[in-house]
Amino acid sequence: MSTPLGDHVWLKKYPAGVPPTVEIPNLLVTELVQRTVERWGDRPAMLYYGAKWTYRRFWAESERFAAAMRRDGIGPGDRVALYLPNTPLYPIALFAALRLGAIVVQVSPLYLGQDLARILKDSGPKALVTLEILAPNVAKIRADYPIPVVYVARLREFYPWYKRPFVNSVLRKRQMPTEFPTDTWVHPYSAAARTQGPVDLFRADPAQTVAIYQYTGGTTGLPKAAMLTHRNLVANVTQSNTWNTSRVPGHEVVLAAIPFFHIYGLTVALLMGFADGAAVVIQNRPDIPELLGLIDRYQPTQFPGVPALYNGFIHQPDIARHRIHSIKYCLSGSAPLPLEVAKTFESLTGGNVVEGYGLSETSPATHVNPLVGERRPGSIGLPLPNTEERIVDLETGTRELGVGEVGELSVRGPQVMLGYFGHPEETAAVLKDGWFRTGDVAKIDADGYAYIVDRKKDMVNVGGMKVYPREVEEVLFQHPAVADAAAIGVPDPEHGEVIKAFVVRKPGATVTEADLIAFVRERIAHYKAPRTIEFRDALPRSGVQKVLRRVLRDAPADAAAGAPPSATTPAK
Repeated sequence: MSTPLGDHVWLKKYPAGVPPTVEIPNLLVTELVQRTVERWGDRPAMLYYGAKWTYRRFWAESERFAAAMRRDGIGPGDRVALYLPNTPLYPIALFAALRLGAIVVQVSPLYLGQDLARILKDSGPKALVTLEILAPNVAKIRADYPIPVVYVARLREFYPWYKRPFVNSVLRKRQMPTEFPTDTWVHPYSAAARTQGPVDLFRADPAQTVAIYQYTGGTTGLPKAAMLTHRNLVANVTQSNTWNTSRVPGHEVVLAAIPFFHIYGLTVALLMGFADGAAVVIQNRPDIPELLGLIDRYQPTQFPGVPALYNGFIHQPDIARHRIHSIKYCLSGSAPLPLEVAKTFESLTGGNVVEGYGLSETSPATHVNPLVGERRPGSIGLPLPNTEERIVDLETGTRELGVGEVGELSVRGPQVMLGYFGHPEETAAVLKDGWFRTGDVAKIDADGYAYIVDRKKDMVNVGGMKVYPREVEEVLFQHPAVADAAAIGVPDPEHGEVIKAFVVRKPGATVTEADLIAFVRERIAHYKAPRTIEFRDALPRSGVQKVLRRVLRDAPADAAAGAPPSATTPAK
């Protein structure tokens, strides 16, 4: 069932002010935010542990950084990797690169070793921006990919002067660097940010100009970059802000606890706020006690998050003493939102929390439940303005199914990516006539509400972070004691899902669960590492020797014939 634009569902189910179609400004992301700077230049753009950047100050510092990048040879079409946690440097560097017409490569600060080298080799950045705490990871992979220009900032540079000694002491306690290396390849950010000279905004067709490389697993599980254009991002910001009928432009405060390197955090926590003149409260990482302190101090009105974050929030024992009633509404994404978590959150704050849906390839949002109106339990909601939905058969993806029938969810709209960088076959497999095949099994009811039934892909969702079994298995296979391996997702009360691995040892090998978990954690992001490992004599395989993950998911632990029981205590 395809939902055409202008369908009566929007007019009946959504509150007044949310049309089925909206006009998407024909602007680059930089031009969109420049309008905000011109209108709300003296309003806070970023609030960071006591430090404040007005829109005018942020824009000026970003322009100076752009001048340094231009001096160092960065121009239109060049790639600039951002290897950063949430700090003010992220939006400063983001808009410096986009001002020059460069493409920003989103790199998780949790990546190291193989993860980091793989993305840098694939995207080929001419420059990378990072912090002193992450610079050692860059140094370790420079033999595999020597990036020409690496800008390194000290974390303390972005804190108020009176907090900088405290930042250094915390880093030292965690045995993290407090100074950046003195190698010739390091360009100090402090010097770059003082570069003078006006830098005009790069101008081009927003629909054909790529702004972001957002890495995702596509259909194979190996990382590939979804090419998101300026129009994709501007469209999704416009669609999402149109949906949010209760916002007051120029007066909102957004709590940005979710990571900017994830497309959900970039669009929903940063770009939507910047387009609306909001003050964005930046948190390094989503620590709940610290988050509550930020709420007390800055009184945010918007709190985008993931279910694990809201679940941690509602279970804080001292929640009643915090000033949480400033929160008006929240959008939950990246994983299914339990109904009880939503109800408890709303009863505590008095605000609304609704579930939405999206993917890296769609900038990300395609569906959301009404903020004011009927929210249907278990549903990801209705399509955003200018977005069409349909269910197609799982086998061919060409036959459209009817109301309530289960198949693959496909969407079409201005937020859908240009394609995968360097992967035309992968692009052709998921994109046809503007329709994007999401890879998620779903159904649509008679009113247009969509429901995710299952995943077509084997992706595991660890607290909102995507993990593909294949990349975990590749690392396990590198261990000399491993003969065979498979990874799956298993339920976890804190993270939604975590990785469990099944391993067949080589004859005579005595490797332990703890040994293998430590081996994996040294090579890829910690959240990707197995929490438990079950040893077996053999793995279930199909006639063409594919591992039957379904059998592993459904079978009780240690049920393989002849497999001795094994300890599977979670890694701490």
